[in-house]
Amino acid sequence: MKLIVEVDGGQHNEPQGLARDRRRTEFLNRDGFHVLRFWNNDVLARTDDVIETIWSYLNSQH
Repeated sequence: MKLIVEVDGGQHNEPQGLARDRRRTEFLNRDGFHVLRFWNNDVLARTDDVIETIWSYLNSQH
C-alpha cells in the first residue's frame, strides 16, 4: 500500500490548480499510490476528523 497525504491551500481550488492536481493524481494512481487530500484549514481545525479519515482508509486496505 502506498499512501500520499496531501495538505492543500486555496490555490488548489482554482481551475489551474485543480487540473494540475488531477493530472498528478492520475500519474500517482498509475504507479500504485492512493492520494488523500485535505484542506489546510481542516487539518488545523478538524485534526481528529482528518486523522480518522486516514486511519479508516488504512484499515480498509487489510
